[in-house]
Order: sequence, then structure tokens, then C-alpha cells
Amino acid sequence: MDNDLGKILKQQRITVPLTLQELAAQSGVSSSHLGRIERGERFPSARILRKISRPLGFDEDELFTLAGFLSPQTPGVAEESSWYSGRQLDPYVARMLAEEPPEIQRSVIGVLSLIKSIARSLPR
Repeated sequence: MDNDLGKILKQQRITVPLTLQELAAQSGVSSSHLGRIERGERFPSARILRKISRPLGFDEDELFTLAGFLSPQTPGVAEESSWYSGRQLDPYVARMLAEEPPEIQRSVIGVLSLIKSIARSLPR
């Protein structure tokens, strides 16, 4: 079981910041199920990802890509730099990322998502 997604979700939840109970209340997913996802014991369904995306500050597409439901390697997607929340990705970075295996792509997207979340939380 790939628990990188669980680690990313937990880090994002802590960054937001939310407790498991707060995320459960906002998403309608039990805190025990969320805890199992964060520990890598369970893999979330698309329905669960949809429920937790907004409280965690993710676009649904970001979470679906992290979970492997959507692939940034879909022909033309990385080259068009549109796979990451509609943001412009440097063409060189997009080209290099498109050559990486999906697990590396998911990790990079996770890091970019965390950076985006942190940037949103900084005072302007």
C-alpha cells in the first residue's frame, strides 16, 4: 500500500491547520477512517477524496492526481502545463516531470501543493 498519499494528506491537514475531528466534521468522513488513510492502512476512494479536498485546500484534480486516479502523463497534459491547478508550470519543469514515473510525479505534485498551501497561509 502506497502511504505517501496518507503522509501528504496528514501534512496538509496539519498545515491548514485542522485536527482529525475537525476534518471529519467538515468532510463527513469519520475521524477513524481518516486516521487509517493518513497511516496508509486504507486508500481513499474518489468519493472520499472529493469530500476532503475542499477542507484541506486542494482542488479535486490535485488530489485525484496525487492518488493516481488522474495521471499527469496523459498525452499533452504536462506539455501544456495545465495539470497543476491550471497554473503555468515552467515548460522545462513540465517536460522533465513528464519523463518521470508516476510515483515521482505524484511526489512532486504533493510538494508543489504543500508549497502552494503554505504560500496561501502567509500574511500578505
